[in-house]
Amino acid sequence: MRYPDNGGVSAKERAEREDVRLTAGRMFEDGVRPSVIARALRVSTKSTYSWRRQWRAGGRQALLSKGPGGERCRLSDEQLGWLQADLQAGPGGFGWVDDQRWTAARVADLVAAGYGVRYTDRGMAYLLHRIGFTPQVPVRRAAERDERAVQRWRDEVWPRVNRPRPTEAPGSSLRTKPAKG
Repeated sequence: MRYPDNGGVSAKERAEREDVRLTAGRMFEDGVRPSVIARALRVSTKSTYSWRRQWRAGGRQALLSKGPGGERCRLSDEQLGWLQADLQAGPGGFGWVDDQRWTAARVADLVAAGYGVRYTDRGMAYLLHRIGFTPQVPVRRAAERDERAVQRWRDEVWPRVNRPRPTEAPGSSLRTKPAKG
């Protein structure tokens, strides 16, 4: 899964990639050329040349993983739990009664007012995705819609309207071939 880790890969995948880099480091120590290492480890030669530069500058230590990328979350785990509860309650409870949709801008305003932490709209979208919320497109339906009438129309009227049409005689789509019958 990409987003919950903030760094693009899981801890397991990060460790696997680190093992590949360290294997390349051992091969550098043995004097193996980067192009040979790339073929052996099934990575690009560009990566092996980059790793060799890092290895020359800092040894094996330079090839170790630096952890997940990206900025650390500015909200504590407790605050994230509160935020999830607030989001489940809906925007109506926080003053947005005209439109019952959460937007990244609204959530950023909520977090700034409630928790004292400021996020950009894009940063808030990343945070929302990380905690399991995804963009949703609302279903546009009239407020006056009668669900029972719609279901009755689907059950009674639509089957009559959508039935196959009877053909008078078998025919042909070719103009040169006369119809039989």
